[in-house]
Amino acid sequence: MTQDSSTASQRAAPLVDERLVLWYFVAALVYFAVSLLGGLLMAAQLVHHNPLRGIEFFSPGRWRMIHTNAVAYGFIANAFLGALHWSIPRLTMKPVLDARLSWFIFAAWQVVVVATAGGILAGQAQALEWGETPVWVDPLAQAGLLLVAINFLGPIVRTPGPLYVSLWYFMAAFVWTFLTYAMGNFLPQYFVPGTGGGAIAGMFIHDLVGLFVTPIGWGLMYYFVPILLQKPIWSHGLSLVGFWGLAFFYPLTGIHHFLYTPIPMFLQYGSVVSTIAVEFVVTTVIINFLGTVWGSSGEVWRSLPLRWFYTGMLFYFVTCLQCALQVTLTFQALIHFTDWVVGHAHLVMFGVFGFWILGYMTYLFPRLLRTDWVSPALCEWHFGLSAGGMLVMFTDLVLAGIFQGFSWAALLPWEDSLRTSIPFWYVRLASGLAIIVGQVCFAVNIWWTYQAARRRAAAEPTLAPAE
Repeated sequence: MTQDSSTASQRAAPLVDERLVLWYFVAALVYFAVSLLGGLLMAAQLVHHNPLRGIEFFSPGRWRMIHTNAVAYGFIANAFLGALHWSIPRLTMKPVLDARLSWFIFAAWQVVVVATAGGILAGQAQALEWGETPVWVDPLAQAGLLLVAINFLGPIVRTPGPLYVSLWYFMAAFVWTFLTYAMGNFLPQYFVPGTGGGAIAGMFIHDLVGLFVTPIGWGLMYYFVPILLQKPIWSHGLSLVGFWGLAFFYPLTGIHHFLYTPIPMFLQYGSVVSTIAVEFVVTTVIINFLGTVWGSSGEVWRSLPLRWFYTGMLFYFVTCLQCALQVTLTFQALIHFTDWVVGHAHLVMFGVFGFWILGYMTYLFPRLLRTDWVSPALCEWHFGLSAGGMLVMFTDLVLAGIFQGFSWAALLPWEDSLRTSIPFWYVRLASGLAIIVGQVCFAVNIWWTYQAARRRAAAEPTLAPAE
């Protein structure tokens, strides 16, 4: 009787709730589609082809905030939560603390994302970059982050050490994200006005990337890459160097968003030095993953998920190298407020973390649906259009930023810089359309594969339960 009850309990509570993982991925792709439409609307407006001119709720200013928030909190956060529900139970061999809490968090987080979008469209955004969530949404989001930490830390703290490096990154991210969100959304709004609030806002902008997106993104890479290569990570010690380097230097970099402002210069100089140091930290992580793939480099081309992963790593190295250059005061004088910064932001958020997300979705969707991709060709088109579009967009915006910077430095009329920018903005629009077509290929392939999985399940005979 006891053995039967134990078996029934195991059936009722599987290690991984694959249906929840699937729903998180679907939600992430829906918000990604909304973000892409927002980006398309803004790109069209720049070349005087705004199809929704004069409609207040679709004004470029509001949809710019929809575009960024849908990426950060809709696409990336949902995709990360889905991947964490897949990886943490496997790394700890224990399910999350409470499966019912997991589903509650899923529903509550969608409410937070939709409420944020609604508040922005209604004109209730906070005056904080990447923190435009309306003030009445912030307490809900903060409570949600606390519940996420509790639900995932439950199995981790009950796991005997030593812990794999992915769990180091995940634990740090749960604590850092909770504190970062509170710092950025409450301190400038209620407690620290003026220049001090600007300094905190700069820390929040960068810490949201460095202490939320980066540790979870790298932690997932430390989980998925060794599995796909079927070999251990090259150096566990070097992985900890990357972890502690991130923990020490990244929180100090945020003020480089506000160079040449009234913020004290010693803080600006400190952020410049810390940002350059982060490039060395990132280099150690890249070396570790190159060492891991050494001798198996052919797998990177043959395995599409690995291709997504290592392309994202290459882009990560480029964006951090670019960051180390652009934060110097000399370079900043040229490219500040130009499209160079826009290209940098797109490369890191989509070219790096978006590529990693699409890579593990490419790996996991067939496992979640229990059938192979119906069209491997569409998978290839998805990667090719995304990678090609991202590379063209990044290069185009970097060049546009240099031309704009020199135009402003020469004190030419403002209209001259606009005329110079128009050809680059047409290329930006075309490259964005290529990325969108790539995601359409992915969505069609998911739908076809889902339909094939349903037909396969219907065709399989129902097995009688064992006596």
